[in-house]
Amino acid sequence: MRVGVMSGPERGDAAHKAARMAEDARWAEDAGFDTVWVPQVPTDFDALTAVCLMGQATSRIELGTAVVPVHAQHPVALARQAMSAQAAAGGRLTLGVGASHHWIVRDMLGLPYEKPAAYTRAYLEVLNAALSGGSSVDVENGTFQVHNPLTLAPVAPLPVLVAALGPVMLRLAGELTDGTVLWMADERAVAEHVVPTITKAAEAAGRAAPRIVAGIPVCLCAPHEVDAARSGPTASSERPRCRPTTSACWSTATRATSATCARRATRRPSRPASSGSPTPV
Repeated sequence: MRVGVMSGPERGDAAHKAARMAEDARWAEDAGFDTVWVPQVPTDFDALTAVCLMGQATSRIELGTAVVPVHAQHPVALARQAMSAQAAAGGRLTLGVGASHHWIVRDMLGLPYEKPAAYTRAYLEVLNAALSGGSSVDVENGTFQVHNPLTLAPVAPLPVLVAALGPVMLRLAGELTDGTVLWMADERAVAEHVVPTITKAAEAAGRAAPRIVAGIPVCLCAPHEVDAARSGPTASSERPRCRPTTSACWSTATRATSATCARRATRRPSRPASSGSPTPV
């Protein structure tokens, strides 16, 4: 298992965001972490631009996006951007993409969001073709009709992961990509649901064992704050300064995600959590 951290833009102070994110990556590399993951926040810094900056500030650590929404740009445009970032990062990029959520795609961007899994499949067919290093992208499916000359190719193999949790998206990830990026799925969900579903799909498609990146929120507290949280705080002086809150996430989750999370999602972490996988990440 490899262990990584998530680094995103802090609120405010726009002039210093880039320097801070580069410093985060440098710190993670110096601390011995294996990976740094950058979210595509809909209101803030571009994740692949951040990867370029982080790549210039580091020499070893893997840099990944977790994740870039597929609805926000054409797959050929994303492929060009990803291959450019891959070159800037010295071949250390892993491209995580995802269908995002209706409140981002539909409510913020004003784009259709009726069949996100079907759209993601069509998108990946074009994206994979564009990242293959061929001289032209020629894909026609129910969503895209692409005939685009493309002379750019990855400087190194560029793994693609897709955010998935429900069975349809996990099968899609196993069939068309190198693996999946998870968020708040505990070890039981990974072992009993994610691994069997995505592995079976990968095997059926003749692909290698899929990579599973497990993203888990971690709360760092002083010992007395941990004791107070476990016993149930009754006074303001006992309240931990930092407590994980997931209710907002669950209230806006998709139906498939909600069902899976309700069965197996983490409710009360009993030990420090890490971002890793049953197979190397």
